[in-house]
Formats: sequence, C-alpha cells, structure tokens
Amino acid sequence: MNKFEDIISLCKRRGFVYPSSEIYGGLKSVYDYGPLGVELLRNIRELWWNEYVSKRTDIVGIESSIFMHPLVWKASGHVDGFSDPMVEDVKNHKRYRADHIIEEWCKSKGQKAPDCDNLSLAQLDKYIQDNNILSPDKNKLSKAKSFNLMFQTELGSNEDDTTSIYLRAETAQGMYVNFNNVISSTRVQIPFGIAQQGRVFRNEITKGKFLFRMLEFQQMEIQYFFSGKNWEQMFERWRKELENWYENILQIDKSKLSWKPHTKLIFYAKAAEDLTYEFPWGPDEVTGLHYRTDYDLKTHSKHSGKKLEYRDPYTNEVYIPHVLETTWGLDRNFFMILDNAYTVEKTRTVLKLSSKLAPYKIAVFPLVSNKEEIVNKAQQVFKMLLKDFNTYWDDRGNIGKRYKYQDEIGTPYCVTIDYDTLNTGEVTVRDRDTMKQEKVSITNLYSYFQAKLTY
Repeated sequence: MNKFEDIISLCKRRGFVYPSSEIYGGLKSVYDYGPLGVELLRNIRELWWNEYVSKRTDIVGIESSIFMHPLVWKASGHVDGFSDPMVEDVKNHKRYRADHIIEEWCKSKGQKAPDCDNLSLAQLDKYIQDNNILSPDKNKLSKAKSFNLMFQTELGSNEDDTTSIYLRAETAQGMYVNFNNVISSTRVQIPFGIAQQGRVFRNEITKGKFLFRMLEFQQMEIQYFFSGKNWEQMFERWRKELENWYENILQIDKSKLSWKPHTKLIFYAKAAEDLTYEFPWGPDEVTGLHYRTDYDLKTHSKHSGKKLEYRDPYTNEVYIPHVLETTWGLDRNFFMILDNAYTVEKTRTVLKLSSKLAPYKIAVFPLVSNKEEIVNKAQQVFKMLLKDFNTYWDDRGNIGKRYKYQDEIGTPYCVTIDYDTLNTGEVTVRDRDTMKQEKVSITNLYSYFQAKLTY
C-alpha cells in the first residue's frame, strides 16, 4: 500500500474517519468523522478561532444560515456562473471535469499539461479531440459544457407554493449580507474582518481523493474589509499571516508548502493565490487568498437596494469597502495534518501531531488490570489529569500494544502506574516522539503536564 492508502486505512481503523452510510454500500465523496476525528476537527477549529478571532481586536465572528434568500446567490453570480467544465462518457454517461481529464492524460504521458484555467470550452474540446483523449473507461467523450455546482431544492409545503432555494456553496456571502448588521451592532472600524466556520455544499463533477473533494465539506473564512488603499501591502501581510499559521502554529513541514498564483483572475479580482501542500498525489490547495476589490458589497447593494457603505468616523468619508478574502478548507487541512504527521519507523507507525492538535494529550495505563491497588491508583491519576487535559484510559492487553495504539492515534504522552508506584509514588511518563521514559512523582504530575501542554 502507498502512503495515501495507509492513511485512509488508519483513519477508519482508529476512528478518525468512516465512509458515510457504509452498511448500505456508502455514498461516494461523503464521509463521517469518528470519535478521534471529531476531537482533531474541534482542536483545529478552536485553534483557528483563538488565533484569528479571540486574540484579535480587528476580527469578529458570525454564524450565518446554510439557507439564504435565493437572490443572494443570483447577486453573487453563483446561479449563473458557478460552474466547472464537464465532459461525459458517451457510452456509460459518467461525468468528469474536462480539465481533470486533460491533466490526468498529460500526467500519464509524462508531459506538461496546458493551463486549463485559461482555456474556453471550445479550446478544451479541441485539445481532447486533437490528442484523442478518452474517458477512464476508454470511451469517447462528449463536448464540454458548463455544469453548475450548486445544490438546489424547493422551499414550501406543496407543489403550488414552492420556491427554489440553494444549499450554500460558500460561507462568504453570509458575511457580506450581514455587513451593515455587524457595523451597527459592534464597535468595529475599518480595517476589520468577519470570520466564520461552517458547512458548505457543492455538486462536484469529479469526486475522490478522500477528504480533499467532497459534496459536503467545511470552511473557515475571513472576509477582511479595508479602504482598498495600499492593497498590495495588505495582500502581503495576509500572505505572511497564512504562512505563520501553517509553519509555526500547525507545525507543517515548510518544504511541503508553496504558493500558486492564479493564472486566470475573475473579472473583479486584482490578485489571487493558493497556498498548496504536497499531498501524496502532488501539490494541491489548502488555503486561498483573494483580493476581491469592492465588488461583493457593491453587487449586493445593487441587487438588494440597500446601501452597504462605511463612514469613516474621523474623516466622514463614505465609501464601499474592499475585501481581502482568506479561505481555509477544514477537511483538506485535516487530511494535510494527518499526512504531515504520519511517520513510519522501523518498529512502529506514529502520528507526530503537535500537542495542540492531538485528540488525546495523555494516556493513563495501569500496568496490570487484575491488581486492584494498581488499578485504583491509576484511576486516581486518570481522574486528576482528566480535569484539565483530554486523557485516555487504557487497560487492554500488554503495555507494548497500548503504546502502539497511542502512537498511531498521536497521543504525546503515556503515563504508566506499576508496582513501584505503590511504593515510591512515582509514575513512568513516556514521550511519544523520542520514546524516552522518565519517573515523575504523582504530586508533581499535574504541574509537569501544565508545563508541557500549555501554549
């Protein structure tokens, strides 16, 4: 098995991620997070929120609804323009993204793919025809057409009283339409940001790559509002903010990160770059950074008839703010963190997660499970640590198997209570990464971990 498959196997085996509806055969590109997965997700969310909202005075948070007035999506351009180029296998009618078909074909031939972002539907067709590119099932492909990615449903109790409504395809619009509410209900002043975390839905043509491309996924976004002056400096400032997040806070290997500027900008944008991570299949986006000018508030102002403006309290200047958007794919970041931490050594497999992210910080073991005094003492230690640290109790099997399990789920420290503990009051603490062990008295154990796990 390759690394990609190994991580997927570990995710299911150890309770990070399960295929959704698995007992019914599953649903492609939909996954459920297990007991360890939800802990890791929660740690990422809380770390992000603490870093970008709680510690800052210039960013506030909201939580907007998944359903919004359908005119929101008409104004934003999603109804008419949120699409990918699609081709169809003419024999079995399977659908694929035209750009992905071309890129995979070029990869199989060992040649550089064209810049598909800058190719029209007709140009994509011509490239496919000129090179006689077939579907993965070796059948001819249809002409490319635009495929809208939004999920549409009906709002209403009967056929005669229904309205088309959409599941949101991004969280950003909720921040734009609440701009006036945030301004009037808080004391924020330009420049300031609105942050949000939440689920979004996209009817992806090409599915796969585990958590990287799903129908339902999670975003963490900041829409940062400013005057538009010196936007280059603002863009560079946020580039550095993102680099700091990945390199210093998440502790991702710097050599696996790289910036990829967009070669084709949407008409209202002046700059857009993706920060990519070197996944097992190659570099792919984990975060986007976009300077969207004043388009978003301007278009919602036009379509709603409501002024979305800012009055400078010092100069009385009134203007429509510009937006610099930063977007994190939470599920992609989740998989990136696992990939970065996944380490195979001679005698073990270990997830070298930072203690900030690890689902469990400490595991407590009674050396034997049939010695009442040892089990009782271990329970005392477990309950003491559980008050402030996410702690795991494990009394199954031999100590070696317990270490192996904790290494695979990324627990930084294991505490063993043995016969000597009953005499000396000391426990054995094992470090996950170095496997070194040291004796620590129970009376000092809480402060020992406070020092190790405070950040």
